[in-house]
Amino acid sequence: MSLEVRDLTVVIDGRRVVDGISFTVPDGARVGLIGESGSGKSLTALAILGLLPTNADVSGSIVWNGRELVGLRDRAMADVRGDEIGIVFQEPRTALNPIRTVGRQIGAAVRIHEGVGRRAARERAIAEAARVRLPDPSHIVDRYPHQLSGGQRQRVAIAMALACNPQLLIADEPTTALDVTIQAEILTLLRSLVDDAGMSLVFITHDLAVLSEIAEYGVVLENGRVIEQGPIATLLTAPTSPITQGLLRDATATLWRGEEDAS
Repeated sequence: MSLEVRDLTVVIDGRRVVDGISFTVPDGARVGLIGESGSGKSLTALAILGLLPTNADVSGSIVWNGRELVGLRDRAMADVRGDEIGIVFQEPRTALNPIRTVGRQIGAAVRIHEGVGRRAARERAIAEAARVRLPDPSHIVDRYPHQLSGGQRQRVAIAMALACNPQLLIADEPTTALDVTIQAEILTLLRSLVDDAGMSLVFITHDLAVLSEIAEYGVVLENGRVIEQGPIATLLTAPTSPITQGLLRDATATLWRGEEDAS
């Protein structure tokens, strides 16, 4: 299952916020979109899933498993989201519904896409909670988001994204709001889950140090354009653009702070 983005352009209120982006995610690959705030990386993810605001004008091509997603009707796109392509958002506190138990939220996609009943959805939620290594899964599914820690809420968000076993996972800065130790745990968890399931991954971040822990290939964005792309090892050792060089300096500082905090 491959993803091919070609000359993707997004215009919102007359402003070109994504400007001709192209990249490919081969079957089973782990690709990162990296750039500063406003570079267009999150908008690219929303475009892939058809979640842009109604005033967005999208052109170019997004081909998923041979199927063009640009212009796809809402009902057909809804079948793709969650079932074939899952997403983990940056801040689970806002992504999760505060008045529903986490078990009901994990099981919601299963009920929608697979048509199972409430009892079966609960069992699936328990299994997914165990899969993302939440403690005491059979009890934690009955809790509400505010009763969990930040790291546990992010694990719930990952469980929601993976509940229907998608072929592609998009993770939009899923560790930004977490401290260094929990961040490392979530990265290790995501990497193992993706590898075990043979999924493709698009990982979005502003931190090259984080990206180096989970992705094999990076696409560097600035002002909605691709500035540079290549294997992560190349971006770390021989970056060609000033933007990537700046990201590398910031990454080195991040790693240094992490080592200092751990001492």
